[in-house]
Amino acid sequence: MIIDDSSTIRKSAEIFLKSSGYDVILAEDGFDAISKIVDNQPNIIFMDIVMPRLDGYQACMLIKRNPAYQSTPVIMLSSKDGIFDKAKGRIAGSNDYLTKPFTAEGLLSIIRKYVV
Repeated sequence: MIIDDSSTIRKSAEIFLKSSGYDVILAEDGFDAISKIVDNQPNIIFMDIVMPRLDGYQACMLIKRNPAYQSTPVIMLSSKDGIFDKAKGRIAGSNDYLTKPFTAEGLLSIIRKYVV
């Protein structure tokens, strides 16, 4: 699942992942993602941090508080690469951090790391 308010980021990730044979679920923000997670049960979630309505940290905390999704890897996406941002993501429950702009290999490497 790719959650990002940027249509360019969503489309890029979708192209990278679909060309590697993955099914991709797209969401525009945290609220949109919550309902799609329940309906689709993704194996991994890539989530932007800065989004309207419900930011990535808040959405990650909501996802990880639900016992059904505690083991689902959540990877924070951000153009910020600071240690504070990474630490805040870990506190929210994220499993890893990927800096934008990302490459197809960056996405696939994270998937190989977390999805068996």
